[in-house]
Amino acid sequence: MILSSNPGSLFGPENLPYGVFSTSNHGPRVGVRVDDKVLDLTEALGDSMFDTDSLNPFMAQGYDCWVEVRQQIQALLGHQVADNAVHELSDVKMHLPVRIGDYVDFYCSEHHATNLGRLFRPDQAPLTPNWHHLPLSYHGRSGTVVVSGTPIHRPSGQRRDDNTPVFGPSTRLDIECELGFIVGTESTIGHPIPTTDFDQHVFGVVTVNDWSARDIQAWEYVPLGPNLGKSFATTISAWVVPMLALSQARVQTPHQQPKLAYLHMDEPWGLDINFAITWNDTLVSTPPYRSTYWSPAQMLAHMTINGASTRSGDLFASGTVSGPAKTERGSFIELTWGGTQPIHAAGRERVFLEDGDEVRITATAPGDNNTRIGLGDCNGQIIAAVDTK
Repeated sequence: MILSSNPGSLFGPENLPYGVFSTSNHGPRVGVRVDDKVLDLTEALGDSMFDTDSLNPFMAQGYDCWVEVRQQIQALLGHQVADNAVHELSDVKMHLPVRIGDYVDFYCSEHHATNLGRLFRPDQAPLTPNWHHLPLSYHGRSGTVVVSGTPIHRPSGQRRDDNTPVFGPSTRLDIECELGFIVGTESTIGHPIPTTDFDQHVFGVVTVNDWSARDIQAWEYVPLGPNLGKSFATTISAWVVPMLALSQARVQTPHQQPKLAYLHMDEPWGLDINFAITWNDTLVSTPPYRSTYWSPAQMLAHMTINGASTRSGDLFASGTVSGPAKTERGSFIELTWGGTQPIHAAGRERVFLEDGDEVRITATAPGDNNTRIGLGDCNGQIIAAVDTK
């Protein structure tokens, strides 16, 4: 059959995201999305490197290999490929695209950090004194990173009720719309990655929903930060958009205050990515990633400046993406201002997530040839808490 792409497709030749899929005839292997079809790279390129259940072996080959394989795939477009190398997207099952090594979640949106500071510390400055000097983060739990479409059990834990700890399912379950970065190549322990080496180490991006139990988080996070309020589930998209597809999406970061030398960039760049959040099919927010203060390269540089090493498959995320407008806030705690200002979703006023609710996060970015390219959807539905009695 002829492998072709429709003009204006968000998943055309300018994009070509990678994922892991299976069919009724074979187990998980690596493929590339072209429109609403999946190109089986094992069959199309005749390379056993792709006959595996994760992108890790391919990503570990490094930048030159990423460029070469992308060129090989682009060369197939418009040409004859074997019928068994192409599958309809509706006929395949998608899997977690990478074996996640470590997971670090940052706090890089100044608008989000300012909103939370005003909510949680109304009598203090909204940003902590260190915020403009380093990209703050915490180390998350990689074992609970799940692929889009995985149901999310409502977490249970301790929360505060009139200053008394009580136990039970979270009553303030929230989302965080984020951009995730997938590390492709490892680094050596003791050797930090400078901002100039970002492209040699980071393979691509995914859409992220870092589900958050705000009541559990509020009780536990002082003084050591997030733990059980966030570690129960983080959803990522099934498709990894390569950084090679995002050259046209690079934009200047917001103006930054002077910083230490290891965070310096001659031209600090972010990404012009537009998110959309729907809550039970109601569009509730459109956060712009381009307003994020700290750049992806600065995140990676800070994450490794103490000598921490990276591995293929490591994930680091931007933290909640929020813009200056109310309609650009990337979490429900911001949209409802701590639950005091309900928003209209699915026919009625809402505050936090209820069982049965479904959240879908989508995103697009500028691509080559004046196109727009799509990031993979990041979907999840809340189901009842597991009985802990």
